[in-house]
Amino acid sequence: MSKVLIIEDEVAIADLEKDYLELSGFDVEIENNGNQGLLRALKEDFDMYILDLMLPGVDGFEICKKIRESKNTPILMVSAKKDDIDKIRGLGLGADDYITKPFSPSELVARVKAHLSRYERLINSTMQENDVIEIRGLKIDKTARRVWVNEEEKQFTTKEFDLLAFLAQNPNRVFSKEELFSKIWDLESVGDIATVTVHIKKIREKIEFSSTKPQYIETIWGVGYRFKV
Repeated sequence: MSKVLIIEDEVAIADLEKDYLELSGFDVEIENNGNQGLLRALKEDFDMYILDLMLPGVDGFEICKKIRESKNTPILMVSAKKDDIDKIRGLGLGADDYITKPFSPSELVARVKAHLSRYERLINSTMQENDVIEIRGLKIDKTARRVWVNEEEKQFTTKEFDLLAFLAQNPNRVFSKEELFSKIWDLESVGDIATVTVHIKKIREKIEFSSTKPQYIETIWGVGYRFKV
């Protein structure tokens, strides 16, 4: 359940906002004073802040500024002021939205839902980790398509990377040149499986310490290649 902090000195408006948000499934807290509201905003974890501009103690502008110094949580400013300069100032300080009184409670709920949904998608996207294979000093970042050997980055062509990544994600399995050619090149080059041998040689030059005693890509004579783990 998303937790919302309302900082609003008009009790009737704060209670109305709380009622509608709670009916929509939100956990809502209210502070009627700017100083106390700012303390809670900074010390506690909320999923969204709804700030009135004109507050006793610290005003909404200052609260917004302080929150943005440490948090990316969505902020919706609420005010009876309709001047564009106040909207510009609020948005410039980091507010995500600005709504003027009087407003429809259903509009408030809709905006809160929209901003929380957008923020959740952003958080989820940034939390997704890259798909990385790490084996004995070799690091293959499949998402970024980058390769490191003992923390030194190596440059790979598209097909070199595709071939290395395919072998590494299918360890200890022997693939014939024909299988690798089909998997990696598909229909780009017809029939010339010698290109697999050439690419294996180039890959080894970049990742192996010794081409005569490879520790990663092993040749299985008469069959093909295997990635050792």
